[in-house]
Formats: sequence, C-alpha cells, structure tokens
Amino acid sequence: MAKQPGKAALLALSILSTSAYASHWSYEGEGAPEYWGKLDQAWKTCQNGMNQSPINIDATLSAHLAPLVTHYTDGPVTLINNGHTIQAGEKVGTQDSITLDSKNWPLQQFHFHAPSENKVHGKTYAMEMHLVHQNAEGEIAVVAVMFEKGAANAELEKLWRTMPAQADQSAVLPAHLDINALLPTDKTFWRFSGSLTTPPCSEGVIWMVMKHPLTLSAAQLSMFSHTLHHNNNRPVQSLHGRTVVE
Repeated sequence: MAKQPGKAALLALSILSTSAYASHWSYEGEGAPEYWGKLDQAWKTCQNGMNQSPINIDATLSAHLAPLVTHYTDGPVTLINNGHTIQAGEKVGTQDSITLDSKNWPLQQFHFHAPSENKVHGKTYAMEMHLVHQNAEGEIAVVAVMFEKGAANAELEKLWRTMPAQADQSAVLPAHLDINALLPTDKTFWRFSGSLTTPPCSEGVIWMVMKHPLTLSAAQLSMFSHTLHHNNNRPVQSLHGRTVVE
C-alpha cells in the first residue's frame, strides 16, 4: 500500500501550489489578507495561528548559527505568473539545494513579493525573494533575500525578459540563470519559526532572512508591479513570544 503523505508533506504541497487558490483569495478587497482566515475553514490558521509570517525583525538573540551552505548549480526551467506572484520553477530531481541542520533541502521554486513581506527594524524593502526548499521529510525552509532600489540586477533581468504578462501564463526560461547571483555574498541571516505567507498559512516553516540586501533598478521594480497590477505582500504578524536568532 502506498504511504499516505504526512502533515509536513501536505504543508509542502500547499506552499508549492499557490495558484490552486487563485479564485479564492487575493491581496485586495474581499479576498484581502485580513479575511483569509474566514474565506475557508481550511485557512483558519491565517487568523488564529500563533507562529505566522511575515514578521518585523527587531530584537534578536545571538545563537552562533552554522553558516548557510548553498548548492545552486542547475537553475530554474520555467517561469509562471499565477496571479499572486512571479514564480520560477525547478526541474524534477534538481541538484539545487541547501544544507541545513545536517539535512539536504532541494529547492522547489522561488518567487517575489513587492514590497517586502518581512521588515527589518521597521523598514520595508522594495522587493523580497523567497527560495522555497523541501527536505525528504516534507519540511519547508525558506531563504528570503531583500532588494532595495539601486543598480539594476543582471540576473533578475533574465527572468524579467521572460516574465509572462498575464495571470495563469507560463514560459520556458531560455537562458541558464545563476541563482547564486541572486544571493548576497555575505550569507549571514536571521532565523525564526514561521508559516506560509499565503493561504492556508500553515506553520512549521523555517525562515532564514538574509541580512544583506541586493539591489534592483526602479525600472525592474516597476515592471514587476505593473505585471501583477497590485502589491503582493501580507502584512507583518505578531511574534507571540517567538525568538529571532542570529
């Protein structure tokens, strides 16, 4: 008999299939974030959860974290506009991964939010990228990279040139994209326990927010915003006593 997926595996599936809820939730109007927990019984954690993301990173605790080890060699193969974000997808069996807590976490996809979802000492950044990883147990770890307006990002431009203009459209990425160029050279980070930032807002997600931001040009930010036609950031959530470590 085939083994049934556990809670962690179901969590993984939910974060990898955000477009499945495209007709039910949004960032504006009756489907806005403040109503997510009431739109569907399965999303009540969005309203009642005690470990929700994003957060404002302010007070932190020094924990001498082990360095983040990345293995990004393949690059994404598809790009989709799912109406909520622009998402780059990995091929099946990708070698792109991170090593965290002595486990291997393959990269599943990465996507963008503008403005940023997480804040740092109350500061909102122009854009935030989420690299979503899933280990063999189905656990999720997200690496978040902040972008502020400045010089254009050459690697980001490769994605933007392929960006589908309409919701529910996808495209094949024609050129190899180096994910390493979308990460800061200094990979120090803040770590906390959180959730998905979209319905069903499932908890148990490990978050690692890079301390050092990258830049994108005003034109690159404008193209992303005009393609989505709306901001796509969930407001920050209460810590409820959680500790952010570094």
